[in-house]
Amino acid sequence: MGPECYLMGLFKDEDQVVAAVNELKASTYTFHRVNSPFPSHKIMDALNLKKSMVGWFTLAGGIIGLVGGFCLAIFTAVQWNMIVSGKPIVAIIPFVIVGFEATILCAVFGNILGLITQTRLPNYKLMQHYDPRCSGEYFGILASCETGQEDGLNEFFRQKGGEVRVFD
Repeated sequence: MGPECYLMGLFKDEDQVVAAVNELKASTYTFHRVNSPFPSHKIMDALNLKKSMVGWFTLAGGIIGLVGGFCLAIFTAVQWNMIVSGKPIVAIIPFVIVGFEATILCAVFGNILGLITQTRLPNYKLMQHYDPRCSGEYFGILASCETGQEDGLNEFFRQKGGEVRVFD
């Protein structure tokens, strides 16, 4: 397989993007990504992406925080035996506050860790094949083909109603 040429089809209409993505996936060209100026459910459905794992990171962080918060409160109470009016040293009800706060804190940390690992951040390679017009009014579909097939991919994007940008 020879070197690849990257082309981006720029579209103004969301429905054109959905149609182009569906046909591009069935073609011989390599589909890479879609850049969108706003979130689009139509495009997400056309991409047919798998569900994110970030929620599991958040859940794991929350469970670790809950257990850790209770353990911290119980350990602290046992270290300094302050008997107050004959109440038990390890009383679950007051420790709920500490457990709840630790749950929130660790769930946030788990969420951030999940976002960083699952989105493979930082990824500087994405910026070399990006058109700034995709932050304004255009949708961009990035695809690649082998050297010598650029004309076919260029014509594909033009038939779908888009402008074409060729990356060097």
